[in-house]
Amino acid sequence: MAKITGVECIRTRHDGSWTIVKVTTDQDGLYGIGSASDLYNPEAVVQVVEQLLAPLLKGRDPANIEDLWHLMHMSGYWRNGAILNTAIGGIDMALWDIKGKEANLPVYQLLGGACRSAIPCYGHAGGNDITELKEDVYKFIEEGYTVIRVQMGGYGGGGFVSGKEAKLPVHPWSSGPVFDEHAYLNAIPDMFEKLRVEFGFGVQFTHDVHEHLSPIHAIQLSKRLEPYSLFYLEDAIAPEQIGWYRQLRQQSATPQAVGELFVNPQEWTGLMQEKLIDFIRVRVSKAGGISACRKIAALGEIYGVRTAWQEGGENDPVNQAAAVHLDMALWNFGIQEINHFKQEELEAFPGHIVRQGGYLYPSDKPGLGIDIDEVQAKSLLREQWSSSQYHRPYPLDRKADGTLVRP
Repeated sequence: MAKITGVECIRTRHDGSWTIVKVTTDQDGLYGIGSASDLYNPEAVVQVVEQLLAPLLKGRDPANIEDLWHLMHMSGYWRNGAILNTAIGGIDMALWDIKGKEANLPVYQLLGGACRSAIPCYGHAGGNDITELKEDVYKFIEEGYTVIRVQMGGYGGGGFVSGKEAKLPVHPWSSGPVFDEHAYLNAIPDMFEKLRVEFGFGVQFTHDVHEHLSPIHAIQLSKRLEPYSLFYLEDAIAPEQIGWYRQLRQQSATPQAVGELFVNPQEWTGLMQEKLIDFIRVRVSKAGGISACRKIAALGEIYGVRTAWQEGGENDPVNQAAAVHLDMALWNFGIQEINHFKQEELEAFPGHIVRQGGYLYPSDKPGLGIDIDEVQAKSLLREQWSSSQYHRPYPLDRKADGTLVRP
């Protein structure tokens, strides 16, 4: 019977924003890795892993994943927070990785076996105007994608106006461009009208509102997008206002994906039970790892909700691997967000997920099938990188009067 001998954090990527957890055991060569990356609070996650959880786990049997998950979840007393969840999620993935290696099976086989031969994924198309966006969509179609997220520039794109257009106050907090809800409400339906004229209905589109709208305007947008048959509309309403999804569902048949910012089970359970959403967008690490996400998915299956685990451009290959193993085994899988990594980043993670066309393929090696080359991972860091100097708050948008827009 193996025993946990240590839990350590490995910081990597050029800016040190990726945190990989490595759980070692007293069995020669037996260890597991998981993702505990948090772009905005990486050092806080490291402290939770090293100060709270690592001493707690040392000497315990890594096979008892469910018990260890609850032990970690409750040992901080205050729970269901993003930082603690991420720390737990990274360790949980590593424990599943160890279990798969001990069983000599890929993790998805331990979760019930394959429900599909490959994992459909969607690409991110964008452009500063409709011409650029169309060109980008064509590129993804040529690569083999059948589902594509379309954005007019960045989040809120189509809703930004110049300071002059916005008629800023005398002493503005932002010189522009600033976000205008009404401009966005007009621009996005117009964008989809042009896309459907160009591409027809053979390709499926998603769009991420990124919670930039007030609830009533989110409902208006969802209604106006019905003729364009979206695969889903993402995060139309901020998590602080999820009660509005009842009114949205009553008035619009546009499929809804939600949950990128969710960390507490009470945020998604009610939405599923009342059949108010269609896709759950929780990030695997932010929910607390594989153990938590397989339960979320089981609840979703009961209520007709599919998975669309969140990835995002700042996420790492290990979290992607954990998501894809879940995708392989879950009957109610919906779609998987794609990540794009540089070649030198992939070289640091042998056994990484492979994309061919619009599909992702996991390694069939035991465990998560992915490893970390610690020498290569260290070499990715900039020479001047320092965890004490790391500071990367989320960039926020403002309205003309200076009001912050929720991400």
